[in-house]
Amino acid sequence: MTSTQSPERRRTTPTRPGDRIFRGTSLAAALLILATLAGVAVFLTAEGIPGILASPDEVKHGTGFVDYVAPLVFGTLLAAILALTMAVPLAIGVALFISHYAPRKLAAPLGYVIDLLAAVPSVVYGVWGISFLAPALVPLYRWLEDNLGFVPLFAGPASATGRTILTASIVLAVMVLPVITAICREIFLQTPRLHEEAALALGATRWEMARLAIFPYARSGIISASMLGLGRALGETMAVAMVLSASGVVTFNLISSTNPSTIAANIALTFNEATGLTVNALIASGLVLFVITFGVNFAARAIVDRRKDFSGAN
Repeated sequence: MTSTQSPERRRTTPTRPGDRIFRGTSLAAALLILATLAGVAVFLTAEGIPGILASPDEVKHGTGFVDYVAPLVFGTLLAAILALTMAVPLAIGVALFISHYAPRKLAAPLGYVIDLLAAVPSVVYGVWGISFLAPALVPLYRWLEDNLGFVPLFAGPASATGRTILTASIVLAVMVLPVITAICREIFLQTPRLHEEAALALGATRWEMARLAIFPYARSGIISASMLGLGRALGETMAVAMVLSASGVVTFNLISSTNPSTIAANIALTFNEATGLTVNALIASGLVLFVITFGVNFAARAIVDRRKDFSGAN
């Protein structure tokens, strides 16, 4: 006589109303972000195409779109790369000091101060840059021209006001510093304690422990933080518009009064006076900035995903 067994009933966790509400709210928020991004892309494309196709005599700048936007792209990338070059090493050093070197009584207040820098409005940074930083850098620019003028970056003539692409980059570096520092600090704190103790037990100094245990673990996180700071630097408007004395040229001279402009600053400074197809050309330049920023974030995500199994980035 054979006995038949009834199929096992699948056990399911009961779904509570709060879970359903949270799931629906999260899904709605994600879809809203995608819809907003798609709406911005559609608007920029629809309004920018007439500016791209406009002839030089139909726009105020009197040139084709490629000739118009190329110096702006150059200035945007130059200012952002300079800012990142200055901000990333300093941010990594500050984050490492707060997470592993500073006493606890000092680390917490210092972390709060760094985080508060992110809450300062860009206009305040612009006022600080134009009223304090730019005049203070004039003697340095003159010294660079006199002693390093053979280097194309410091060929001069040095700006008498200090409102150069280098000054704008320093302001941008200060603005992106708290973002990069905060992310790096959290990643450094996630380093497995056993890795650090093993390195110290093998006779490594604290710096060697950081180099051999912390940095390899946090590499993808550092890249993510740097790319996030790069995105902030690419899109910054008011601080650059206030500090930079732009001429719309392509030059690697960092201390001259003849400076390239950035896309965001150019839109802010010229949009009020623009009419007709000139407005469409400005919107088209915004579309170029949108594509650059999207590409930067896409590349950053791809880099992080390659090492997500071996680091604390996720």
